[in-house]
Formats: sequence, structure tokens, C-alpha cells
Amino acid sequence: MNNAEELKKIVREKYSEIANQSKDQNSASCCGATGCGTVDYAIFADNYTELEGYNADADLGLGCGLPTEFAQIKKGDTVIDLGSGAGNDCFVARALAGEGGKVIGVDMTEAMIAKARDNAEKLGFNNVEFRQGEIEDLPIAANRADVVVSNCVLNLVPDKQKAFAETFRVLKPGGHFSISDVVLVGELPEGLVKASEMYAGCVSGAIQKEDYMQIIREAGFENITVQKEKAIQVPDEILKDYLSETEIKEFRNSNTGIFSITVYGDKPLTSACCEPGAGCC
Repeated sequence: MNNAEELKKIVREKYSEIANQSKDQNSASCCGATGCGTVDYAIFADNYTELEGYNADADLGLGCGLPTEFAQIKKGDTVIDLGSGAGNDCFVARALAGEGGKVIGVDMTEAMIAKARDNAEKLGFNNVEFRQGEIEDLPIAANRADVVVSNCVLNLVPDKQKAFAETFRVLKPGGHFSISDVVLVGELPEGLVKASEMYAGCVSGAIQKEDYMQIIREAGFENITVQKEKAIQVPDEILKDYLSETEIKEFRNSNTGIFSITVYGDKPLTSACCEPGAGCC
């Protein structure tokens, strides 16, 4: 479709627009941040409102799961949120980690970082910080986090191998991640794969579920478990912007599935990745 830098530009522009809208505005438009022609992010989102630490100003309705619910965060933990947006998962994680914990959100979009910092300041949190940076090159030292979480973001990263390698690097030995993401079973129609809007909307950026799991294994993680899985149905009114009626029918009758999954993995207590010259410490 596009090279990595073009994809990052698409995502950065799209999420800068979203940062300047409320969750209600994102949900009320028929297809997300910029009106019809893009993806309705609400078809992916789960309900956060019952979770401790939830902050409505930080909830832009962009997730596809509840990774913090499964993340086994304990009091005093250091938690890193990849693609932290306006801070929603960070504030939920902070409620679990407590005042003795530390939460670091990383996002590549300047507007999101500004919104998240403003939200943290309003809440008076001094143990939640936000850093601008890319997931493939995290602005965080190695062996820093007890837990890494992420919500519907890694599918937007062109180099997923490097993203999971960085996740491995910043986790302490014995630490773990809980990540919600979008994956595929079967091949998407070409019209969806080529659509930049569908990439920014988390669909065409998704890869095959088995490929996704293999990347996690190759990064060095153990005890990999799918904690939750649900099918995603993209409505016909969105698909018609990219596919003909015949193509939509063929897509519906195919074995292709779009799924939200929440995945867990442990970083081993000892690992070859910590040996000198291994390239990941």
C-alpha cells in the first residue's frame, strides 16, 4: 500500500484530528474523526466506564479491548502503555498500581501527548507521565517495566517484529504484557488492504492471527495466551466506500474474519536477549 513513513504520517494525521474531538463526537459521526469515508472506531471499542480509574476526558473510544482488565497489575508496579492516546489506559493502570506505582504512556502523536498531559494535570497525578516517541524505538530504558499494556495500536505499526522486540526490551525479566489488538483469519479483499483510511482504522493494518502469534514467540516471550477474543463486524455502509456490492457479498460469504484479541506473554527471568551482543538490551 504505502511505505512505513507514509503509513506513520497517515496515522499521525488521523489521530491528531481525533485528539481534538470528544468520544461523543467520534461516535456520533458515522465513521470516526473526519466524517464518512473513514472507519467508525466505535465498532471496535469496549466499555471502560465501570473500571476504577476511568476518566471520561481521556476516553476517545479508540480501543478494541480492555487490556488493563487482564494485565495482572499489582500495587507498586511500573506500567508502560504503548500508544497511550489521551491517557485512558494509563489512568486505569494507575488505579491498579497505586500511588507507589509508576505509569508511562508513549504516543507518537503530539496532539495526543498534549491532551494526555493536560488530563493528568487536571487529575493531579504525579506518577503518570507521557513521552512522545515511536513504539519501534521506545524512549525508555531496558528492563524498566513490570507490565506493558497496549490497546488497538500495534496493528498500526508497520514493523511489528521491532515493536514486540522493543516490548521485550523494556520489560524487566519476569515481567509480562497484556495487549489488545486486531488480527485477521483469512485474506482481506484488495480494496480494503489498499485503503489508507482502513489502515488508520485498524483494519487493513491487521495481520494474520497466526503470524501475529509467531512474531510474539520469536520476540522471546513465553506462556503466550489469548485472554479474550471477539469477532468484529464492519458494517456494509463502511465497506461500500471500498468494495462493490458483489465484493461485499463475497467478503461476507468468505472465511475471512476480523477479530479483536487480548494476548498475554511473559518475559523469561533469564534470556539470551540479555547476553552481550544479542542486540535487544
